[in-house]
Amino acid sequence: MRVVDLIEKKKSGEILSKEEIDFLIDSLMNGSAPDYQLSAWLMAVYFKGLTEQETAYLTEAIINSGEVIDFGELTDAIVDKHSTGGVGDKVTITLIPLLAAAGVPVAKLSGRGLGHTGGTIDKLESIPGFNTQLSVTELIEQVQKINVAIGAQTQNLTPADGKLYALRDVTATVDSMPLIASSVVSKKIASGAKNIILDVKYGSGAFMKTPEDAVELSKLMVNIGKILNKSITAVITSMEEPLGRAIGNSLEVIESIEFLKGNINTGDVADLTYSFASIALLQLGHFSTQVEAKAFLKDLVESGKALEKFKELILAQGGNSEIIDNYDLFDLPAFKVECESKKSGHVHCIDAYKIAYGCKILGAGRERKTDPIDYSVGIYLNKKSGDWVNKGDVLYTIYSNDVDKTKLAQKCCDEAFVIDESKPSCNSMIYKIIRAEEEEDV
Repeated sequence: MRVVDLIEKKKSGEILSKEEIDFLIDSLMNGSAPDYQLSAWLMAVYFKGLTEQETAYLTEAIINSGEVIDFGELTDAIVDKHSTGGVGDKVTITLIPLLAAAGVPVAKLSGRGLGHTGGTIDKLESIPGFNTQLSVTELIEQVQKINVAIGAQTQNLTPADGKLYALRDVTATVDSMPLIASSVVSKKIASGAKNIILDVKYGSGAFMKTPEDAVELSKLMVNIGKILNKSITAVITSMEEPLGRAIGNSLEVIESIEFLKGNINTGDVADLTYSFASIALLQLGHFSTQVEAKAFLKDLVESGKALEKFKELILAQGGNSEIIDNYDLFDLPAFKVECESKKSGHVHCIDAYKIAYGCKILGAGRERKTDPIDYSVGIYLNKKSGDWVNKGDVLYTIYSNDVDKTKLAQKCCDEAFVIDESKPSCNSMIYKIIRAEEEEDV
């Protein structure tokens, strides 16, 4: 078998066998195939695509390129939730302790922020002392002990994905549906979960710009899961504007704590957290309806059990749990600037990408994974879509350590808000829910 023949075969639109895809990934891992051949194959895939079965073969080969976490008797009950990336998306931080408090074992391997999207690991590392560098053994032992662990992705899992992504990044093949699907699903399965919830985002602040593209990707990932005997539910959600009011690492942790304290009962963060958690409980067969599940989950928040589980998680991973009651223990910015509205009217929309770009200017984001970030800076949205604002009211607040960066960020944020006297329509955050052989409009 030769790599050049497999390039030719895919270039002609032919279907590759499991053995041929396994050979490609083996050649990638042992170095027998040079980068230029693998890049040529990726470009052929970009233009000719892969069938669902080919994508499943590729996903399985990527999984088998490294270690697979085994939770033993907990495996069938383990839940993992993954977001395709967004702005102000702190739902992992609100959802994971809530599910753990509900008795669901949760093992979450998360990434760092890159580009305009924030990363859960960066947010958690804004908590003084919080350690995300857990070994696989430590991850398993912590889940067995307290039902929950959140760690950074390890190079031992799906190493072929890292090699392929590096090539995709420099060959303009990142946005290939089968390559995206195999990358996401392989990492989730290798992380040891049998029950997977995917938050597939679309809009100005997401990688998928249209709901139609998000549906196509979701169906592919759900069907790959079915082929590989994993239960995957894809929830397609809007990222046209930032999720919640806080954008920035420590600010988002604080907003998450406020939810877990029961102080945020309505709005997009609460809606999505309870929706994802209830979907997980239904997927595991713990409840028969979302109404019952949500009532149970809301009681866990109101009783303080969800907050207590988050405190337990912080302590288990070396963090200072006193931040729950004393936000001054976070790194604090030098100053804040309250930015006023220049006109009266309803907030019609807030461009997520422009807010994220402003936040990155302040230092909260990075271009490369090795770039340093400032945990203390960020933007707080005092007004959200649908709110009425009077001229002179505070529209948003910038937390910053640099005057010049503040001015640039303010320009981006001013451009992000659209204000008009007419009342905007209210759309659901969830566009569709897709399960194997089932599609549900919301």
